[in-house]
Order: sequence, then C-alpha cells, then structure tokens
Amino acid sequence: MASSEGMTSNSYMQHHLQNLVYGKLPEGYVRDDGHVLEQAQWTFAHTPQEAVDMGFWAYNVDTLGWSILLGVLFCSVFYMVARKTTTAAPSGIQNFVEMVVDFVNGNVKDIFHAKNDLIAPLSLTIFVWIVLMNTMDLVPVDWLPWLAQLFGANVLGVDPHHVYFKVVPTTDPNITFGMSIGVFALIIYYSIKMKGIGGFIGELTLHPFNSKNMFVQAIFIPFNFLLEGVSLVAKPVSLALRLFGNLYAGELIFLLIAMLGWFQLPLHFVWAVFHILIVLLQAFVFMMLTIVYLSMAHEHH
Repeated sequence: MASSEGMTSNSYMQHHLQNLVYGKLPEGYVRDDGHVLEQAQWTFAHTPQEAVDMGFWAYNVDTLGWSILLGVLFCSVFYMVARKTTTAAPSGIQNFVEMVVDFVNGNVKDIFHAKNDLIAPLSLTIFVWIVLMNTMDLVPVDWLPWLAQLFGANVLGVDPHHVYFKVVPTTDPNITFGMSIGVFALIIYYSIKMKGIGGFIGELTLHPFNSKNMFVQAIFIPFNFLLEGVSLVAKPVSLALRLFGNLYAGELIFLLIAMLGWFQLPLHFVWAVFHILIVLLQAFVFMMLTIVYLSMAHEHH
C-alpha cells in the first residue's frame, strides 16, 4: 500500500497511526487545502494537525465504531448461546462459551472472597471485550484502511488520503483510559460503601505510617495521604497504559513489517502467532487486576 500510493515510510506510519477524527473547527480556520471556513464547522479532520486543533470535544470515529461493534458482537453471541443452552449434547459454540465463563468464574472465586454479584459478569465482559478488540491487531494492517479509503473515494467522494482508519481500539488511549476510569470509579464506590467515608479517608491518611501519639500521627497524615493517594491514582493509570502500550507496540511492529513488501509474509505470520499470546495475556492481566483491586476495595480492615 505504501508503494502504490507513493507514500514514504514516515508518511505511511503516520497515516496508519492516525484516527478518523470528527470534530469542530473554529471560524476562520485555514484547512489543509487552503479553504478558509467562514463559520465554525463540524467535520472530519483531513490531517493530524486538524485533529489536534479540534480540541478535546472531538471523536475518534473508528475507535468508537469498532469498540461498539465488537461489544455488540460479544453480547449477541453470548445471549444467543444462553438462550439455546441445553443439557443434551452441546454445540461447539456452547462448549466454548461455557469454557470461557468457567475460566473467568474460577479466577473470580480464587481472588474475590466477598459477596458481590457484579464482579463475575464485569470480569467476563472485560476479558472477552478486550480479547476481541486486541484480536483486530491480527488483521493485516492495510486491508481495512484500504477498504475505508475505497469507500470514502467512491461513495463519499472524498480524497482517499484524507481517510484515516485505525482498526484496533486498544491502541487508542481514549479506550484504555475509559475502561480503567470505569474500574477506578467502582473502586472508589465500593471502598466508601464497605468502609464508610471515615474508613476510606482513614485508609488514605493513617497508613502506612502509624503512631499511638496523636501529635506524631498528625505529622504522618500528609505523608500517608501522598503515598496512598499516588498508589490509588496509579491503579487506573497503570491499567490503561499497560494495555495501550503493549498493543500500540505490537501495531508498530506490524507496520514496520508491512513496509518490507513481499518479504513481509513470513515475518508477518511469525509475529502474528507470537502476538496471539499478547492479545490474550493483556486481556487476562486487565481482568485479574480489576478483580484484585475490587477485592481490596471490599476489605473492611
């Protein structure tokens, strides 16, 4: 694809790593083609710089589209299997779904010892959804962007060079941070619910340094709050960056291999086989840390 479109290696990488962004450009903005907007306009970004200039309230359409589509796929398949579950000879898809459910449920039972009916379904959703999003990284990097450019040129009548299309939602930090912030909100909620406001504040201010002397304890409180506050905030940050970093690095390697022309085929296969481990492992790590963090939030001491 890079050679057929006359792209340099640098432009090829930039094009494949740029999201399809929809946002608002201000009045008087000079676009890439020299056109000046007479009034503020909601539009698709034609260049990475336009995507930056759209600011915070811009939407990565490809990321949202693929994540929602894969989420609907997950819910539909599991709902269909649950509706048709039978005690007779199960189908292959039923065996597979039951295996996944038993795997997740077993990990929840081993780690989470409180009573909460939300944890197992939440863990199952996190694991399967992330696996599906990560698996999009195994699709050859040029196929879906090429189809998107073809659709944009022939159906929408736009310059194909202005059609950006990333197909791996977990290579977008908006998705990984969105999921980790959701987990973080649950951590805060259950910490306060199980321990109370006083217990939650005490957890942040009375540990790890403690003293029976009230004056000494008052001196320790700022240091405890700093240490425990950093530890608390690090949970969603580490969750998001670990998943994003591993999948983004994998995507970069796929792009570097794709620039080798016909020599890419054996290397692409080898890296794809190895990458299957990363796809599954990162989903498993995100799920397990979520269970561990929520288990800690339910501890009364």
